Amino acid sequence: MQRRLFLQALAGAGLLGSLPLSFSAFAREGGALSVEQLPALEGELTLYLGRGEGGLYENVLQAIEKRNPKFKLNIRRGVTAALANTIVAEAKAGVRRADVFWAVDSGAIGLVDGAGLAKPLPADLTGQLNEGFRYANWAPVTGRIRTLPYNLDSIAPEQIPDDVMALPDSDLKIGWAPAYASFQSFITAMRLLEGEKATAAWLKAMKKRGKAYAGELGVVMAVERGEVDLGFANHYYTLRLKAGKPDARVGLAFSRNDAGCLVNASGILALNDSELAINFIRYLLTREVQSYLASEAYEIPLVAGVAPPQGLPALDTISPPKMDLTRLADLRPTLDLMRSVGVL
Repeated sequence: MQRRLFLQALAGAGLLGSLPLSFSAFAREGGALSVEQLPALEGELTLYLGRGEGGLYENVLQAIEKRNPKFKLNIRRGVTAALANTIVAEAKAGVRRADVFWAVDSGAIGLVDGAGLAKPLPADLTGQLNEGFRYANWAPVTGRIRTLPYNLDSIAPEQIPDDVMALPDSDLKIGWAPAYASFQSFITAMRLLEGEKATAAWLKAMKKRGKAYAGELGVVMAVERGEVDLGFANHYYTLRLKAGKPDARVGLAFSRNDAGCLVNASGILALNDSELAINFIRYLLTREVQSYLASEAYEIPLVAGVAPPQGLPALDTISPPKMDLTRLADLRPTLDLMRSVGVL
């Protein structure tokens, strides 16, 4: 039902003529644009799309195509990191097959941007994004915050340290997913913020205490079953579990100003500077798309004026560390470190 309503809302209004105001005028006013304020897309684009969010990104793309019948989107799907490496390899070979790249992790964006392949975005487009998520060459689409899901019956919030580095020294039973990409981005952030030596010591201590799971949904489900007191996971796994099971005995805790509450993001960049590629990116930042991903994927909208998913505090009430998310592309030293201490 929700997917049908979204498709109708995004695609059903028909094609548009001229804009009632310029893009820059809306940027000055603040708030998310509506699809009603965007021009029709005409032409053909090739999108490299990182897999993620159970088909919800595909719903967005189908709705954009339905709204714009003169627009054709060719999609190559794959693992985000693999697609980023493919884009870099194609560029070295003198080939450009992708026009835009939508990645589920900012580290992959950083890899492509660091290779000098991302084209600058207009200031009025990036200006729509909340402060702290404005980058010259790419646009975050939605955010995900690192959280500490905990069992409401086994521990009280005051038992949870607000410093993630203190968790291995607690008496808590902890679940984690070291092989999971989101966890590895978290460790990359820790390595950049705390240093390699402190991160290695944290991993060694956690190896003795942590119970490993295949993924972070598994961590949250283990917390709900009471197998562990607390875990590490992106926020949406808990919100999705509670959406399907409202009485699930799981709460969300947050560390403060460290990697444990990092706000990471999916993101998109243009590999050419065509107006079509830029306007396609504009669609992903509209009120309709941002609201859909917040309500269905439980991701955090990063454009002003769009409500966050239910069950999650506003970002301005949380204390994430300040970090250039493209630095998360520096993953290789993280993997080497995790292997050296035996957690991978």
